[in-house]
Amino acid sequence: MNSIELLADALAAYRSGDRDQAAELARRSGSPLAGELRIHLAGEGSAAVYDQPEAFTTFIRGGGNVELYRALSAALAARYDDAKPESLLDLGCGDGLAVVPALEQATHVPSRIDLVEPSAALLDGVRERVPSAQCWRATAQEFLARDDLGWDFTQSTFALQSIEPEQRADVLRALQLRTGTLVLAEFDIPEYVEGSPEHLRSLVERYERGVAEYGEDASLVAQGFLLPVLLGIVDGHERTNWEHPAAGWAEQLETAGFTEVGVEPLADYWWSPAVLITAC
Repeated sequence: MNSIELLADALAAYRSGDRDQAAELARRSGSPLAGELRIHLAGEGSAAVYDQPEAFTTFIRGGGNVELYRALSAALAARYDDAKPESLLDLGCGDGLAVVPALEQATHVPSRIDLVEPSAALLDGVRERVPSAQCWRATAQEFLARDDLGWDFTQSTFALQSIEPEQRADVLRALQLRTGTLVLAEFDIPEYVEGSPEHLRSLVERYERGVAEYGEDASLVAQGFLLPVLLGIVDGHERTNWEHPAAGWAEQLETAGFTEVGVEPLADYWWSPAVLITAC
């Protein structure tokens, strides 16, 4: 049995609640990801996503994210220049890694900018970089409970995947009524039956590639971000991400009332190809 199969079996054991067996199979696998899983299972790693903001910021500013966000910011800037929106909303803006360079590159800058982010640490970072923006510490659901604002252009970059699908449906319906154009950056993930052997092997193969991109920062990124996300997907108890193939995102947008939905490639990435999804 090779290391990929052993680690997939470790995830299956974790999914069934057998942490000791998961740790033993990870030990036998011996891969970098397996080593990080053993640390996590021993209770020495971070227990939740965003418990270590440094881990997330290291992740997002390293590895394949460098080229991914370069392509994303350029694409957003081109959209601003083409559509010339006077009002812009960014839901889940993080510390501004996508929106700040986009605004800097664009010839046209919206006169009203609303930036929404639930993490205080990340929001503080973007507030300093876009002083003209109105910054809101809130989830998308909390923010859209307001009914006094609308936008010409709304964007959300790898953020709506963090909202459970039923709640996300409400967010998309609210946005359909209050925005002219919605642009999402998401991943076109492969479709598997969750928890199946094929799904677990795919997770292992892709996460091994992801961890390998971070060199001496691999443990920080794995413990503080990647492993909590992975294990949340595997067992569902501490889940933070609900992703879909691009066709699934398009279907959700159409169900929310958007009548024109298009998908275009954005960048290759270790996890899955990134796409831009535009809905009007």
